[in-house]
Amino acid sequence: MKGQWLLDKPIAHRGLHTDDLPENSLGAFANAVEHGYPIELDVRLTDDEVVVVFHDDSLGRMTGKDGYVSKLGSEVLHDYKLLNAEKKPTQYYIPTFEEVLKLVDGKVPLLIEIKNQGSVGNLEKKTAAILASYNGLYAVQSFNPFSIAYFKENMPDVPRGILSCFFTKNELAGAVKRHVLKTLKMNKVAKPDFISYCAENLPNRYVTRAKLPVLAWTVRSNEKMEELGDVANNIIFEKFIPNEK
Repeated sequence: MKGQWLLDKPIAHRGLHTDDLPENSLGAFANAVEHGYPIELDVRLTDDEVVVVFHDDSLGRMTGKDGYVSKLGSEVLHDYKLLNAEKKPTQYYIPTFEEVLKLVDGKVPLLIEIKNQGSVGNLEKKTAAILASYNGLYAVQSFNPFSIAYFKENMPDVPRGILSCFFTKNELAGAVKRHVLKTLKMNKVAKPDFISYCAENLPNRYVTRAKLPVLAWTVRSNEKMEELGDVANNIIFEKFIPNEK
């Protein structure tokens, strides 16, 4: 398949983070590089349209601050310290995407989640522009099929995946939207090369019917990894070190 590396080694969810190294921090990414794990990370836009690496739209869980990434400038966010497992500030801040690429520098592959549940264009365009001069291996994925369709049209050689799960009402409003995304009906639009599906919702007939390579997220034990052995082609993991096959 396009992006064979996606199936070769377990992928570290938001970097190889620990109690002391926060998720999506330069420390967690350096740790993944040191141990040779591909990295999954999240990109989104700030108010001044800088691509930063941060999972949540709101700042509270990872910084203890009020507000939203999309409503604040990158210089302000740079001063917000990421919290460790004990909810204490660390030396790490919210990094820009360019800072992360400079640190990784092609040493391990990157699986980049496009955090865009709204209108498609700006985030995708800016992410693509930054990646155009990057020499390492990478793939993109998103819950938004139109975001993946953007990369199909504008960076067709880049491996792309659709993210999905059995959405709850709290996770996604609209019964029809939940059904369409859960059942992968938008694959006709996105034309993904692989599927990233919630491990707790595997196996299911929608993934089986798609006949595409499957990544299972987020796996948190060797026991779960072994359980998924006949279901998923690879895992996105955290909070443990996968046994070597």
